Amino acid sequence: MKKLCLVLSVFVGSLVLVGCSLTKSTASDAVKNFLDQYKNLSSAVLTDLETVISKEDFTNNQKDEYRDILKKQYSDLKYEITNENYDGDTAIVTTKITVYDLYKAQNDATSYLAQNQDKFQDKDGNYDNSLFLDYKLEQMKMIKDTVEYTIDFYVEKDQDDKWQVSELSNDDLEKIHGVYNYDLES
Repeated sequence: MKKLCLVLSVFVGSLVLVGCSLTKSTASDAVKNFLDQYKNLSSAVLTDLETVISKEDFTNNQKDEYRDILKKQYSDLKYEITNENYDGDTAIVTTKITVYDLYKAQNDATSYLAQNQDKFQDKDGNYDNSLFLDYKLEQMKMIKDTVEYTIDFYVEKDQDDKWQVSELSNDDLEKIHGVYNYDLES
């Protein structure tokens, strides 16, 4: 009896695996996979993160803090696919994402700097940008406010007939990072 149960469970399991491999992926699946790489902090995302961090004028400690902020941003990202339109081997997948509003934190820190420059001076009374960056990173770390964006992902089939997300615009990347300047849209 145990052997029969084992054989049946192996057979059912193999049917499930074959059935899953026969299902066609969709453009939405490609977008889900793309965004899940952010949420799961895939090695490719972490490599890109290092590129983003290297462009910033931070001390090593500040780079570590910024890395942690963006990792939290990515892993806490929420998304919902709201529409998909196909045109042959291309598709547009409209997705609503929710991220921490790091733009607000940065903007508030800059406003605070404008009104409190004396708090960001070195011992000689000169402006110290590193002190301001410490303050701004602390504000970004504490942000709980979220913002919702809509992104149209352009997806196309590759030569292997698999859906691939096309390169994102700078604005769309800024939305994922939560630093998009939405004040420009007002």
